[in-house]
Amino acid sequence: METITQWIADWGYGGIFSLLVLGIVGIPVPDETLLTFVGYLAYKGELDLVPALLTVFAGSVCGITLSYILGRSLGLKIIHRYGRYVRMTPEKLQKTHLWFERSGKWVLMIGYFIPGVRHFTAYVAGASEFKLPEFALFAYMGALIWSMGFVMLGYLLGEQWETVLKVIDDNMLIVGIGVAVVVAGYLAWRFITSSRAKKKAAAADREGAGS
Repeated sequence: METITQWIADWGYGGIFSLLVLGIVGIPVPDETLLTFVGYLAYKGELDLVPALLTVFAGSVCGITLSYILGRSLGLKIIHRYGRYVRMTPEKLQKTHLWFERSGKWVLMIGYFIPGVRHFTAYVAGASEFKLPEFALFAYMGALIWSMGFVMLGYLLGEQWETVLKVIDDNMLIVGIGVAVVVAGYLAWRFITSSRAKKKAAAADREGAGS
């Protein structure tokens, strides 16, 4: 916290931006703590809320995009070789790769909330040559929810932000599972709705042909 506080004091919004970029790429930065602390500073009036929100979103987007570019240009072999320097163990990378193969684009969105996954999803997406427009849609949507959500948490909690954040950190996996359940429920609803609409359209076509 002392390092984060000093960095923000020295560099302001630029410090917040650079810390988030580094944290998402894989440098050891307590991202959730940083985001919630930014919200707390906005609550105290030391930062303006809107510029703070725009800064954290921009930092998240740039960090995840840089990870994607590195994965696309260097591939998984380089990540396996040097990943340990940025918290990328082969075990975590393999687990993320399997998740990405199963769920693909949705992992990009919910991966921010799952411990040990956020730092890998974009590398795997890039190395897998996932199309950039589709990557951007889901990765940036996840960045928006994750970054602004934690900033607003700090802003709304005020002086209680550290206490609540500790509870969230201790249950981050549960939070990630909750997000995954919500997304899965939404996909199931979309699928059921789409199937019903197609059946109704087919039935209408048959009735029209019969008449």
